[in-house]
Amino acid sequence: MAEPKSVYPFSAFNFDVQIEVKGLDVKRVCDGQFAECDGLEMTMDVKTIREGGNNVSQIRLIGGVNYGQVTLKRGMTANSVDLWDWFDAQQLGTPAQLRKDMRGEATIVLKSPNREKERVKFILRKCLLTKLKAPALNAKDGIIAIEELQLTYESMSIERGGGLADA
Repeated sequence: MAEPKSVYPFSAFNFDVQIEVKGLDVKRVCDGQFAECDGLEMTMDVKTIREGGNNVSQIRLIGGVNYGQVTLKRGMTANSVDLWDWFDAQQLGTPAQLRKDMRGEATIVLKSPNREKERVKFILRKCLLTKLKAPALNAKDGIIAIEELQLTYESMSIERGGGLADA
């Protein structure tokens, strides 16, 4: 049996992150891998209605959906400067640009352990880059291109991929 192909330094990272922003010169501002991803979250509001004369039960209805903030830590991407450019464009953008042109679409793809199959895609729409942190600059350490970034998003969808049952 052939040894699995090792791709340094991304072999231990089992999810990929792509972020595209239409309003920038470079459409794909991130195409990389991160060590951690937190905040893929959906919460549904619950509305409670009391029926007059019925003191022992209540009616529960679903309300609006709220989304978390995704935090990605310790990542590598082909060009982290594009992320800094996106952040800068947001802070200098007009309200109209922030509503339309500066919004990104992020796709987080969970891979199988051998990285050959896509298990699940989380698609985050109308993202804003709300935090971007560089690693400590130390010549004796192997630095990581992005220490942390945080995305705020308006909606999320999930797509199943192949390989869900595979190891």
